[in-house]
Amino acid sequence: MEAEALVSPNVESYLARPSAVAHSRIRRAPVRPPAVIYVPRSRVEWANRLINIALAIAALVILAPLIAAIALIVRLTSPGPVFYMQQRVGVNRRRRPTQALYDRRAEDAGGIVFTIYKFRTMRNDAEKNCGAVWATHNDPRVTLVGRFLRQYRLDELPQLFNVIRGDMNIVGPRPERPTIFAELRTRIENYPVRQRTRPGITGLAQVSNAYDASLDDVRAKVRYDLEYLERQSLLEDIRIMLRTVPVMLFKRGGW
Repeated sequence: MEAEALVSPNVESYLARPSAVAHSRIRRAPVRPPAVIYVPRSRVEWANRLINIALAIAALVILAPLIAAIALIVRLTSPGPVFYMQQRVGVNRRRRPTQALYDRRAEDAGGIVFTIYKFRTMRNDAEKNCGAVWATHNDPRVTLVGRFLRQYRLDELPQLFNVIRGDMNIVGPRPERPTIFAELRTRIENYPVRQRTRPGITGLAQVSNAYDASLDDVRAKVRYDLEYLERQSLLEDIRIMLRTVPVMLFKRGGW
């Protein structure tokens, strides 16, 4: 659950590290502590997929009138397509030896790249002049209807189709754009570990933090993602789904 457009093509300008400070004397580099190794908790993948597909189908059936109404309102109130589609990085199967044998990707994007679906909440030409930039509070590119959808996270509902297709789970880390993922995995320790499971519509990081507005926000969410991986289970997923309800109803962290 995040902004449609996240960072500009010139990622360095926003995520740049502080410049090094020149010193008159050469100092010995401090000894860094060993990196923490995160081992995701194992789960039965086929059973997890069946549960996610069943939940997604049930949600689509129950929410079909709402989804149809939102699609109609978006169409009538703003010129452009109803749905917003974007490339995102999914699960990294190269970490699974048996599946990596069948992986013919020429380049390692960090995971399988797929198309994510959302209701369009910004003007159709939102990135025409500024490129892909992070959405902000009272962002002028967001339509009136789009602002309502984003506050209640209703723009994420089309991702139920991504769950049925196998791109995503109901619960998991949020998927990132390939260009941004390539930058973040060089800036944030253990960032690629998030790709050891399918991304999710909601997740521990999403119900614990608002939309990303800085690199520190991403770091905070990564810690939650790694915490989820260490204890992922059906009960944990249900707990996060239940926590998602008040986040949506009370507009927590959405803008």
